[in-house]
Amino acid sequence: MTAQSDATEQATVVVVGAGVSGLTAARELHRRGIDVVVLEAADRLGGRTMSETTALGSTVDLGGQWIGHGHRRLTALADELGLTRYQMHTGPMPGLIHRSRPLSAVSPAVLMAGAVLAGLEMLSRTGVPQRWNDITVESWLHRVPGRTPRRLLEVIAAVSWTADLDRHSVYAAARMIRQQGGVLTMLSTKGGAQDSLLVEGMRGLAAGLAADLDSRIRLGHRVVSIRRDDCGVTVQTTAGAVRASKVIVTVPAPVAASINYDPPLPPDRAQLADHTYMGSVYKAIAVYDDPFWRRRRGGELIVLDGPGSGVFDTSPPDGPGHLCVLIGGPAARELDGLSADARQKAVLEPLIGHIGPEVLDPVSWHEKSWHTDEYAGGGYMALPIAGTLGGLLPWPCEPVGHIHWAGTETASDHAGYIEGAIESGLRVAHEVTQALAATAG
Repeated sequence: MTAQSDATEQATVVVVGAGVSGLTAARELHRRGIDVVVLEAADRLGGRTMSETTALGSTVDLGGQWIGHGHRRLTALADELGLTRYQMHTGPMPGLIHRSRPLSAVSPAVLMAGAVLAGLEMLSRTGVPQRWNDITVESWLHRVPGRTPRRLLEVIAAVSWTADLDRHSVYAAARMIRQQGGVLTMLSTKGGAQDSLLVEGMRGLAAGLAADLDSRIRLGHRVVSIRRDDCGVTVQTTAGAVRASKVIVTVPAPVAASINYDPPLPPDRAQLADHTYMGSVYKAIAVYDDPFWRRRRGGELIVLDGPGSGVFDTSPPDGPGHLCVLIGGPAARELDGLSADARQKAVLEPLIGHIGPEVLDPVSWHEKSWHTDEYAGGGYMALPIAGTLGGLLPWPCEPVGHIHWAGTETASDHAGYIEGAIESGLRVAHEVTQALAATAG
């Protein structure tokens, strides 16, 4: 993979973005004998996936990591690449922590929150009136009686969608619930959206996709402009230009807003950047010699204290212990002002009463604030701003001249997940192949 090059290149297809969707599209085109160049602004592969090696030699994912139940494309690709899948370790119900104490699953507060979620599930199935696109989740939750059920719902919503709830509409939330298979699927580990993991981490997926493309991937090449004409496109980067017949843009609209298009994009496409924003999410993995919490109350939790978090036992089958913590929305941004030590304390201290004081002393600590990543912009996906319709999932992906679109937000199946990124990459590769054949004919 090349980090810098001043030479102008020629290619049949340029792919902008070396995330899962971009690498999937490039690999598929390459397999069809089509010359492709991948341009990536960052100095690494993977986009919104990112893996690290722990002090104990295991691999942790600081970005997208889960293989959901029914994510057949991701499952097939992991198997094809020889990666090792394992199922999440989970109990019948996650533990709930409020004011440093367990909160009973049959308490009035939890039953009230459950009733609200059931109501939102019903709305998602029957169809929410479009006028609810002007009602934010925050204002809707204000109608829920009781501070504790409201807090539980706020944490669930923030971790699930990484949204600012004062910018996220009930209409968009209900649509996402329906698209993601319902509330139970969306929140569940075993049999749900967080069903399985890879021992090798998602970097194994990115590396496998890139294996045959090594000499055609350009890291550190941020795209600044795309000029199209009757014959093709010229893609200008910070390290030179590439001339091609087609270009595939896989980065989400808020991140790609800095790209200058000549001629300008049609209004409906250009407005995507104005109608969407990237979610805010902080993720941490605490690593221990073994998953000691399994001998106590378990490591799958919803924590209402402190910043509010979702906690998952992501330990590989043979150890060591991995405790994954997700914090979404404004609470994730509030952590940015703390020192690294203060952040670790804020994240782990609420867990002491549930699994013991040794939770404060991990062997290895890994963290990532995705909203501070210059090239990813945030996660898990781009979100529609309340009151707008252009950013609702899935995004339109009709080509604009020689410009084609991909990315998990464009997927008709599992938009917002890695599964959706793969689907979009396969779809756009087929689309471009047909377009090239039509031109040649």
